[in-house]
Amino acid sequence: MNRAAVSASSPSSLGRRSFLGIGLGAGAALALTACGGGSGASGGGAGSSVLKWGWSLPTSWDPVFSSAGWDVHALSLVYAGLTKLDPHGTAVPALASSWTYDTQGTRLTFTLRPGLKFSDGAPLDAAAVKKSLERGISDPKSLVAPQLTSVKAVSAPDPATVVIDLTHADYQIPNLLAGKTGMIVNPAAFTADAAGIAAKPAGAGPFTLTSYTQNAKAVLRRNPGYWDAGSIKLGGFELYPLPDASTVVAALQSGQYNVAQIPGSQVQAAKAAGLEVQVIPSMVVATLDVDSAKAPFDKPEVVEALKYAIDREALVKTQEFGNGEATYQPFPKGYAGYDASSANLFPYNPAKAKDLLAQAGYSGGLDITLTTATAQGVPEQIQAQLKQVGINAKIEVIPQTQFTQIVYIEHDQQLAVDQFAGRDSAVQAFQVLFGEQGLMNPGRSTPPELTAALNKVTGTPLDSADYPKVLQAATAFAVRNTPNVFLYTVPRILARAKNVSALPQTTVVQRFEGVTVG
Repeated sequence: MNRAAVSASSPSSLGRRSFLGIGLGAGAALALTACGGGSGASGGGAGSSVLKWGWSLPTSWDPVFSSAGWDVHALSLVYAGLTKLDPHGTAVPALASSWTYDTQGTRLTFTLRPGLKFSDGAPLDAAAVKKSLERGISDPKSLVAPQLTSVKAVSAPDPATVVIDLTHADYQIPNLLAGKTGMIVNPAAFTADAAGIAAKPAGAGPFTLTSYTQNAKAVLRRNPGYWDAGSIKLGGFELYPLPDASTVVAALQSGQYNVAQIPGSQVQAAKAAGLEVQVIPSMVVATLDVDSAKAPFDKPEVVEALKYAIDREALVKTQEFGNGEATYQPFPKGYAGYDASSANLFPYNPAKAKDLLAQAGYSGGLDITLTTATAQGVPEQIQAQLKQVGINAKIEVIPQTQFTQIVYIEHDQQLAVDQFAGRDSAVQAFQVLFGEQGLMNPGRSTPPELTAALNKVTGTPLDSADYPKVLQAATAFAVRNTPNVFLYTVPRILARAKNVSALPQTTVVQRFEGVTVG
């Protein structure tokens, strides 16, 4: 029998979910050649309205080399994958109308929709999908290659069929391909000028980039050739960096943006200003990332002391103004990987933290460096909490444009404040957080028992009754036996002008199907 067969008319019933950042550098303005026929303000019944979103610009417009999980939101505007995630994080058809596994779970066959095109009008067929996926696997500098290690070969037996042969049963692939890992890049672009894709995306998404000023602004227009163009009601899109918290409400009132991410501290001000506010549950979790290869965190007792020394409830109240929940694990309540037995795993206990430090030989306290990209707020509050147990933390601020490189690629810091924004596949999330090559695992150490647990997760069909139990067992082991310190959930808080319709409540990636601007 074929397992996990999915089609456009019969979506999968799987229940899953989907992210960090360095900048592109200098602020040169780039004029991009318009791709694809027709005006973004017309065709397919779309209006001429433009949505101006204060959120974030990507570290690269090339999904293979994008280094920030947050980039998926911007990249989803210009790229499409074989699958996408529904509001609950379930893989459903996108460029592929259906897919099916063989009985062993080692061969996955996708059927493409007819008539697909890239935004420049070039055909998007199975051969193009094959070349794009192979680039992500084989490029020496690919940042998505670690997610595709189970792929043995990609073939295109005919223009409408893509076959992925796997080294072992891996039922996570449809979810995995819904994010950056599976975004299809036009082979003509990376054959002619691969480096140029960093500033000039070549995809088949709902919008096409028409101009771009690095670190300042991206202007996009509707792509009438997008496979689901009928759902895109906006004529254009403008994307901006995250607005300053102190000015974001005024910027929304003035029309500089008509949708923007706001911190919890600005929710009441936004409502008082007549703006609509949506608090959307997300996969984002605030974290302390620990390099267990560096002293003093090479001693397990110090890591455990750190987990008991943090008053998470106080952080939620002060930093998120009550938006979010204290947590000890990477998955939110309601997600298949959420482990109820870990709900109160390391409650705030300064006395226990001091005892653990004493066991590690630090009864007189110790000095550490706490790295952050933001000088105020969370780092300062954590610094004060650690001081109560004898940990003197010196705050070192690294510019956001260098943070990922220094902390996660060079592994040059012992402890860092950050956020983990989830991944499209649960196993991918584990690999990023706990894998030996995981970006947010600076110590590069993985217990063999966790590897075995993840192999069991990978080999369990997502629609199996056993899947949640197997995944939760992996979560329970990971949060008890790895140095990662999870703090609290961070919902996506978006304020919008009243003439902007409600935004889809999508957990993983913010989508804009059906959104209009009056």
